[in-house]
Amino acid sequence: MAFPDEVLTDEEEVVLHLHPHWKTTIRPGAVVVLAVVTAALSWVMLPQNNGGYLAFGVVALIMGYYGIRYGVAPLVIWRCTHYVVTTQRVLLQNGVIARERRDLPLNRIDNHLMTQSFLDRLFGSGTLTIDSIGDQAAVLAAIPQANHVQTALYEVIEQDRLHNPEDYEDDEPEEEPELPPQRRRGGLFRR
Repeated sequence: MAFPDEVLTDEEEVVLHLHPHWKTTIRPGAVVVLAVVTAALSWVMLPQNNGGYLAFGVVALIMGYYGIRYGVAPLVIWRCTHYVVTTQRVLLQNGVIARERRDLPLNRIDNHLMTQSFLDRLFGSGTLTIDSIGDQAAVLAAIPQANHVQTALYEVIEQDRLHNPEDYEDDEPEEEPELPPQRRRGGLFRR
């Protein structure tokens, strides 16, 4: 599924378009299956009389609530969460009915950190924290192929730096001050 073009500028191209890793759908999927199986078993196991129908209705309502609240809703939220890296910015968009979108221009990105737990390493996923100038951070949780995403983000930032050097003029490293002659030899004070 392509990211909507009306969000992008004319010169902007999508480099990566990701959703959170599929491993985040395991628990909600299991909840949906468990709710359906429980409702089906209650239909089969309960007696076919008024009391049985009433009990089945109660079980079906409870399982319907849990299936929707803890199963279907997280799956829809997963599907509506977008992590997009373009040639000009990083976009984070989430929300089903009300949407929230956050943009981080590439020239404002100061640092990006990828963390992986043991389970993340098994699945190839991870969490990418992008620090921006001004003490703001964006967290891309459970991204698939986290190593490749971090590398691609670095490459896009470097390409942007080459094509738009005027945006990075403030980022030039300051020259290190010249140390006095006695401090140059491994920190020992010799005369």
